[in-house]
Amino acid sequence: MQINKRQIGADKEAFVCEWLEKNGYRILERNFRCRIGEIDIVAREDGYLVFIEVKYRSHNVNGLPEEAVDWRKQRVISRVALYYLRRFGYGESTPVRFDVVALFGEKDFSVSLYQNAFEFCG
Repeated sequence: MQINKRQIGADKEAFVCEWLEKNGYRILERNFRCRIGEIDIVAREDGYLVFIEVKYRSHNVNGLPEEAVDWRKQRVISRVALYYLRRFGYGESTPVRFDVVALFGEKDFSVSLYQNAFEFCG
C-alpha cells in the first residue's frame, strides 16, 4: 500500500490548526501559495502576524522535523511572507513572527512549538 504523503501532511496541518486555536492563535490562512513558494499557516497571536511552518516526522532517520527548516526553507518562507504583507497591505510596523511546529512520532506523536524560530532571511 502506497503512503499518500499529501494526505498525511494535510491531516497533520489540520491537527496543528486545531492545536494552535486551542492555544490562542487565530488562523487566517492555510497553505498560502504564490509563485515564490508556500506558507503552511498564517495566524494572529498576541498582536503578531505569525507565519507558521509545520514539519512532521514519524521517525528520526532523516533527522528531527524542526531540523528540516534550514536556511533555504527559511529564505523561501521569508520571501513568501514579504509577498503576503505587500499583497494584503500590511504596513512596515506590523509585528511579524516565524514559528515552527514540529510533530514527531507515529501514533502518539509529540508537538513542539518554536515561537520566533527565525528572523526574516534574504
